[in-house]
Amino acid sequence: MSTDSSDLFGALFEAPPANRTVPVLVPMPAPKPYSYSVPDGMAVEPGSVVQVPLGPRQVIGVVWDGGEDGVDPKKLRPISHVFDCPPLAREMRDFIDWVATYTLSPPGLVARMALRAPNAFEPEPMVEGLKLVGGEPERMTPARARVLDTASDGFSWTRSGLAHAAGVSTSVVDGLITLGIFEAIFLPPPPVVAMPDPDFAAARLEGPQRQAAEEIVSDVRKCEFSVSLIDGVTGSGKTEVYFEAIAETLKRGKQVLILLPEIALTASFMERFQDRFGAKPAEWHSDLAPRMREKVWRQAVTGEVRVVAGARSALFLPFEDLGLIIVDEEHDPAYKQEDRVFYNARDMAVVRGRIGDFPVILVSATPSVESQVNGQSGRYSTVHLPTRFGDAAMPDLHLVDMRRHAPERGGFLSPVLIRAIGKTVEKREQALLFLNRRGYAPLTLCRVCGHRFQCPQCSSWLVEHRFRKQLQCHQCGHAERTPEACPECGTLDHLVACGPGVERIAEEVERHFPEARTIVLSSDIMGGVKRLRLELEAIAKGEADIVIGTQLVAKGHNFPLMTLVGIVDADLGLANGDPRAAERTFQLLSQVTGRAGRTGLKSHGLLQTYQPQHPVMQAIVSGDSDAFYEREITERERALLPPFGRLASIIVSAETRHDAENHARGMRNAAPQVSGISVLGPAEAPLALVRGRHRFRLLVHGRRNSDMQGFLRAMLSQSPKERGSVQVQLDIDPQSFL
Repeated sequence: MSTDSSDLFGALFEAPPANRTVPVLVPMPAPKPYSYSVPDGMAVEPGSVVQVPLGPRQVIGVVWDGGEDGVDPKKLRPISHVFDCPPLAREMRDFIDWVATYTLSPPGLVARMALRAPNAFEPEPMVEGLKLVGGEPERMTPARARVLDTASDGFSWTRSGLAHAAGVSTSVVDGLITLGIFEAIFLPPPPVVAMPDPDFAAARLEGPQRQAAEEIVSDVRKCEFSVSLIDGVTGSGKTEVYFEAIAETLKRGKQVLILLPEIALTASFMERFQDRFGAKPAEWHSDLAPRMREKVWRQAVTGEVRVVAGARSALFLPFEDLGLIIVDEEHDPAYKQEDRVFYNARDMAVVRGRIGDFPVILVSATPSVESQVNGQSGRYSTVHLPTRFGDAAMPDLHLVDMRRHAPERGGFLSPVLIRAIGKTVEKREQALLFLNRRGYAPLTLCRVCGHRFQCPQCSSWLVEHRFRKQLQCHQCGHAERTPEACPECGTLDHLVACGPGVERIAEEVERHFPEARTIVLSSDIMGGVKRLRLELEAIAKGEADIVIGTQLVAKGHNFPLMTLVGIVDADLGLANGDPRAAERTFQLLSQVTGRAGRTGLKSHGLLQTYQPQHPVMQAIVSGDSDAFYEREITERERALLPPFGRLASIIVSAETRHDAENHARGMRNAAPQVSGISVLGPAEAPLALVRGRHRFRLLVHGRRNSDMQGFLRAMLSQSPKERGSVQVQLDIDPQSFL
């Protein structure tokens, strides 16, 4: 695609002489790169990060692969600037192209994820420093003597760093500079983290852990693509095992990427990493300060940063020489991005490893069905850790039949669970109550007229947050103050909360155990990630007796005094039409109960359920995960569901229901007739209204070897054009069915 310099904005640029053209991928939803001319004297190559004119703006772009398109360079707008940073490597460009092709996303939007730190494209400014020239001041003071003694090692110092090391104020250093004893020099910017040492504190691994580490390290030493699945029960030492793979990779001079599902996990993980390697890895996630993001991006692409631990977006960092990717908690739904570019970071990590020809390690106590099948078929090598590390034992798990042990009126905790909490607190140990539902109650209604509080922009109920005195929509964020009277009939004091959230469970716990120290953990906790990390540290130190939390508490935390886990509503995840409902419930409940007894203390888990005979419940309490996976895999294979079949979801949304439905029907009619691929719908999505937009869904189902992308391209090319408020979202391999 070319850009004519004679257009409206062409007069703004006086193009220097040029003799060639190059394709440039810009961060916008264009189907392919644009062509630009290269001014004489400017050196660019595929991967160079450049600035180019696009309409009236200057935007960042990447010189892409492909030769000249035959257009006269004089007719094209020139590249404005080449940034002084290493070009994106061929492997990274191939990865961007692959993700764009697989997800049917514009390649520019995929490239945009690799260019999320625009101020990092130029070198960091030098830091002003000091160097000891020599000589002594006429008046020597103890403070000046300490500064000179500290600086006598021959190294260069920053002004504040020297003052801090010598234990003096900066004015003492300034005085010595004035006397000419120090001279100003410029130093390279410091690294964001120290260099990790693979031999700093080598772990002492026991039998199964040692054998697992040897297998994993053996794969790393081959320096070629492979995928290993570390499948170990909670507390079995999986992290220590893959730390050995990291150490081996560092010894070979390669970089390492560790993907984690939640930002909240990074604090405790960083400490464990530092204990092993003597330095923390660099962090990469959405909560990172912009200046630090720029430093990490720059030092990853130059190779100064050797290890990065981050959320799914870290997968698109352009490393200089990446040699290993770890995907911790590989089953976690948080690895799926469902905005603009829809992708699963776990699957794309495998792709990046294949393109770069280096190993990938997946880690989980409850692997996804897809990973289990790949392990059984031999595509992945599987390493099993069936027992906990050291003397720790798995908790004793029991089902609490809520039909026989009903809570008291207005309560949600059975007498069995309440007694167990009391005994745990008496022993000065910790109890965890898990309910995957934020707020106080999922629904509020009027006893008199039956009015239900619903979001004005979404087809979902407003959740009461009693601590904040708000009713809030968890889909769009709409919030309103909790009223005293019904807005429909005006009756006072007749609004009733229906069902429990973690805040309501906390209220019930406080009623039964008023002296206990209670902490509520939820993703919408006041104070955000910073407070959440402080709360997790407090729990680990034993500064809480009872912890009440949502799924955040299931993700890899180590609470030494936790000996009781109570699942308030074990049936909750089974109540929707998601084909992965059983798998996700099994994973979540297994992970939650695995928080207990990790340091060897006798531990218990109680699961409150109205379906004690359900296969998921039986699999969890029996500890027979193999039987559960065998049953789940058989059902998936029979229904040709992933990984034995392929799915793609198409969501059509518009400001009116009529426009959304009509466009969805037009897309359905445009679907080609292909053997092995069928289109279901359109039908209203389970969440039919989100943020004021009406939503219809089409589900495309095909066999495993189906050309799903080819089918969808043909379907989209024949579909009606998006007009007005109509928007189409395409999700290959969907994880959510709402």
